[in-house]
Amino acid sequence: MATLTWLGHASFRLDTDDGKRIYVDPFPDGPTFPEGEKDPERADAIYVTHGHGDHVAGVVPFQQKTGATVLGMVELCAWLSQNGVDQADLVAFNKGGTVEHAGVRFTMTNAFHSSAAPDGAYAGEPTGVVMRFGDTSIYFAGDTCVFGDMQLIARLYAPQVAVLPIGDHFTMGPEEAALALELLGNPRCVPCHWGTFPLLTGTPEKLAELTSATVERLQPGDSVTL
Repeated sequence: MATLTWLGHASFRLDTDDGKRIYVDPFPDGPTFPEGEKDPERADAIYVTHGHGDHVAGVVPFQQKTGATVLGMVELCAWLSQNGVDQADLVAFNKGGTVEHAGVRFTMTNAFHSSAAPDGAYAGEPTGVVMRFGDTSIYFAGDTCVFGDMQLIARLYAPQVAVLPIGDHFTMGPEEAALALELLGNPRCVPCHWGTFPLLTGTPEKLAELTSATVERLQPGDSVTL
């Protein structure tokens, strides 16, 4: 049975039905990242939404420890190839493109945010991603504001689960996330990018007041069954 585990901030671990393990935006230096998750025992893939330090900081150590394949935007993968990830372990693609790895189809989607690597280098545009395996479709929005074309993501990929940032200040807050869920067809929501720092004031409880969609109320380290 597939599970999705929130590792605090925007970090996730996805375990698929057939035992594949995928990390999204690992941030082990984050204050809410579970201590027991900082030394990964294995991974098949790591998806990176964009180059900001709170999303890319754990990619190189996680990849080097596990040998996982890293997937992401072309320019971001180019930066990673110069900062510790072997070119052979990178799958660089672009928005609208779909690649398959570890039994999962990764489709890169749009996101509205900024993006630069920790050293200030250009790291390509920010992204979201839809992951599909078996009958499951999960949309990771990345760091983004709400945008009208989320309804195209609903039409094309019909996600049953939407992972949305809700913290406000740097991303959507609960009000915008509620509209995002409406555009996406009100799928089950796993909120992220909240509770890490004082500036991030949005909460799952506030989002739940504003939407008819199911809103999961996870703490770092908690998992949901998909």
